Amino acid sequence: MKPSNLRVKFIQIWALVQGCKLVLAACLPVFVDEAFYAWEGRHLAWAYSDLPGLTAWLARLGMELGGAHPLALRIPFLLLGGAVPWLAWSLSRRWFGEAAGAQAGLLATLMPLSGLLGVLAVPDVPMVFAALLCLEAMARLRERIGGMALLMLAGALVVGALAHYRFVLVVFAGLLAVLADEPSRRLLRDGRVWAVLALGAAAWWPLLEWNLHHAGAGLRFQFIERNPWQFHADGLAWLPIQFLLVTPALFVLLLVDLRECWRRRDQPGPWRFIGTVGFVAAPLFLLLGLFADDQRVSFHWPLSGWLALVAVAPVVLATWSRRTKALVFSFAAFGLVAGLSFLAVASSASLRERLADSRAYPADFAGWREINARMRQFPAGTRIVASDFELAAQLSFALGGRDLEVLDSPLNHKHGRAAQLQVWGLEWKPDARDTRPMVLVLDDSATAMKLRLDAYRGLCRQFGALPPAEIVSADHGRKRYFIYRIPLARPGAGCVAPALAWLDSPTPKSRLHAPVDVSGWAFKEGTGIARIEVLIDRQPVADAQYGIAMPHVADYWKGSTDPNQPNVGFRLTLQGTALVPGSHWLGLRLHGNDGSVEDWPEQKLLIEAR
Repeated sequence: MKPSNLRVKFIQIWALVQGCKLVLAACLPVFVDEAFYAWEGRHLAWAYSDLPGLTAWLARLGMELGGAHPLALRIPFLLLGGAVPWLAWSLSRRWFGEAAGAQAGLLATLMPLSGLLGVLAVPDVPMVFAALLCLEAMARLRERIGGMALLMLAGALVVGALAHYRFVLVVFAGLLAVLADEPSRRLLRDGRVWAVLALGAAAWWPLLEWNLHHAGAGLRFQFIERNPWQFHADGLAWLPIQFLLVTPALFVLLLVDLRECWRRRDQPGPWRFIGTVGFVAAPLFLLLGLFADDQRVSFHWPLSGWLALVAVAPVVLATWSRRTKALVFSFAAFGLVAGLSFLAVASSASLRERLADSRAYPADFAGWREINARMRQFPAGTRIVASDFELAAQLSFALGGRDLEVLDSPLNHKHGRAAQLQVWGLEWKPDARDTRPMVLVLDDSATAMKLRLDAYRGLCRQFGALPPAEIVSADHGRKRYFIYRIPLARPGAGCVAPALAWLDSPTPKSRLHAPVDVSGWAFKEGTGIARIEVLIDRQPVADAQYGIAMPHVADYWKGSTDPNQPNVGFRLTLQGTALVPGSHWLGLRLHGNDGSVEDWPEQKLLIEAR
């Protein structure tokens, strides 16, 4: 295919992908991290506990231009993400010609990790943009030291330093590449290059200053607290995850690129430089993955390295058969469509609900519209306290950037946001002098089942006996929120907490014939359960027999103050009249002795005809 035709095809596919991303950015609920960056954007600063300032500034810029809407928040990130394939095009075109540039740009557009950049307002977008801009600047400087190239490198280093702590690894890879590559090494003899490097180093000062004033909280979280720095076998999953997310054929191509860079390392051109960058910024992460953070996603870390290798991929592709080339582009396109489809599902309330019983359920995008809609109904001056930073950030975004108090939750520390809340003075603390009525909002689904009783007891220590809650539920209870109207903090008033329950039978996704035996246990701290209704498709069908002895439940939930313990079991046989053949949702409605009524999350089952 002629180079001009290849470029037209690249432009067409790039434009189509950007259009899809624009629609998704407008429809997709705000992700929890995005909401927090938007919150930080309401408190402009040079640096924050989790990141340097750039992500918050971009979020604020978008909202200043378009208001508190998901699309407005994401517009600056969409623009930066959309520019990344063009940087890959420019790099490859400079080194290998117009046809290679179009192929590299197309690969960068189709690879899911890079093709989806910008749909979410996250720091990886400006960081990857800055990494590719560094490569473009270095490609120009290797040819001739000029003002535009120096300005480009300076801007890239500053943007990267203001984007994320992790950009230090990009700088490390770049410095190694400069030292390994003779044409790049010669640049270090020019004082102008050193001035640019000094400017790039100075861009880290706001982050360092923040840490100096806050006992190194950000550095401690990024490099110590979030990383166990000991071997864990879970890190072995990093390689197959990369294989799938880069897409199989393209993953193989990029590994072959690495080999080709090594084989041609002594030839003129970018081989030694790109090979060093690609090796440090891609395979090295596999080694890090065996010792670093295994609690949070890290699949996006090596993206800059993969994109550097994309720039030389067309040279390798030229030696492959037409069928093999087609496989590379087809697999990449399929992966991108799969990624776009998942985000489309996540943006649809009805499709999310259909996935409520599956592992593919997009929990990070679910439930926010329901709780946000309810909280907007409270008067403007209502004092709201959220259970964790994720819920608080979402409510803040929904309420126009309003500051909310937040409980000291393990989630705040796990994600490095506790220190920032303290800086803002928004971490809620008991104050006997403060008797203002308040609304406590609890994201119950954010706490693992085995930890909930301890979490409830922690709430009781702060607020005393909890009154009956208003429950806001989404997707068959997969996301569930408790809203408490608390007139004042009442420590020492005893502990009344939400109910806990479990279905022993039927098991999830069971295929059954009527009649169906339903059994399990349920208890409620402080007051106990009065009765349990069994629901089919959200409609009550019968009361279960309650009060069956289950000493193992009391043994597990040690110290439970439910007066019914250990007689907290229930059972019921559902007859055929209540279960017509087909798919159904089985639920429990728990009536407490304090007058509370709580619907427990539902469970899917399939009734088959005899």
